[in-house]
Amino acid sequence: MTTAQPSQFTGYAAAWSIVFVWSFWLIVSRVASGSGLTIYDLAAMRYGLASIIAVPLSLYYKPWRGLSLVQIAVISFILGPIYILCVFSGFLYAPAAHGGIFMNGLLPLISLGFGLALFKARPSPRQLFGGALILISAVVLARDGAALISPDAWIGDLLFVIGAVFFSSYVILSERWSITAMQVIFCGTVVNAVLYLPIWVLFLPSGLADAPTGPLILQAIYQGFVPNLIGLIFIAHASRTIGNANTSSILAGVPGVGALLGVLILQEPLSPLGIMALVLLTVGLLISVRRRRPVAV
Repeated sequence: MTTAQPSQFTGYAAAWSIVFVWSFWLIVSRVASGSGLTIYDLAAMRYGLASIIAVPLSLYYKPWRGLSLVQIAVISFILGPIYILCVFSGFLYAPAAHGGIFMNGLLPLISLGFGLALFKARPSPRQLFGGALILISAVVLARDGAALISPDAWIGDLLFVIGAVFFSSYVILSERWSITAMQVIFCGTVVNAVLYLPIWVLFLPSGLADAPTGPLILQAIYQGFVPNLIGLIFIAHASRTIGNANTSSILAGVPGVGALLGVLILQEPLSPLGIMALVLLTVGLLISVRRRRPVAV
C-alpha cells in the first residue's frame, strides 16, 4: 500500500482548508449585515486591508511585468467592485447556503456556456450530464429557498449567479493568459484599492464608525485577508502538488459544507428536498470536474 508524498499531503490539506475557508466566508458574509457594516464597507475591507500585504509584495515581485494594460484593466474589472458588491448584496436576500450553491456550484455550467459561445468548445457527454444535474438541483434549491426562507431569496440567487459569471470569466481568462497568483493579487487587490477606496471614503454610506468591535474585527480579518490572500495561496499550492482535477473535485464540497454550516451556525432551514438537491448538485460537480487533466507538479 502506497502513501501520499509529503508534498501531496500538504496539497490535499490545502485543498480541504480552502473548502472550509470558503464555506466559513459564506457564513461570515451572511451575518455582516447584523454588524451594522454596509456592503461598501465590506468591499473596502476586501481591497484596502488586503493591500497592506499586497502592496509590498507587488513592489517586490513587480507582477505588472508581462501584462498589457488591457489585461490589467480586464482582470481588475472582473475582480472589482461590481463583482464583489453583487455577491455581498446577495447575502442580504438569500441564505448562506445559496452563496455556495449559486456561486461555486454553477461555475462548471457557466464555464461550459462560455466555452461553447466564445471558443466553440463542444462539451462532452460527461460534461452535459454533469451540467444537467447542476442545473436541475439549482432550480430545485432556488424554489426551496423561496418557500422556506423568503419570497425574495431569488433576488439573492440572481446576484450570486452574476457573481459566478464574473468569477468564471476570470478563471477562463487567467488560464488563457497564464495569469500568475501575484498578478491576480496585483490586479484584484492593489488596482481595485486605488480605484475604489477614494470613492468609498467620499461618496458611499458606511457603518464603520458605529460597528461593534467584535463583529468589526471578524469582518476585517476574514474579508480583508482570508479568502483573497490565504485562499489564493492555498489554491495555488494544491493545484501544483495534487493537480487541478483533484483540487477541483475537493472544492466541489463547498456548497455542501456551506449549507451544513448554515444549518448548524445560522439555523437556516433546509428541507429533505433541498438536501436531495444538494447531493445531486455535488454529484454533478464531481462529474463535471473529473475530466480536467492535472497540471505539472
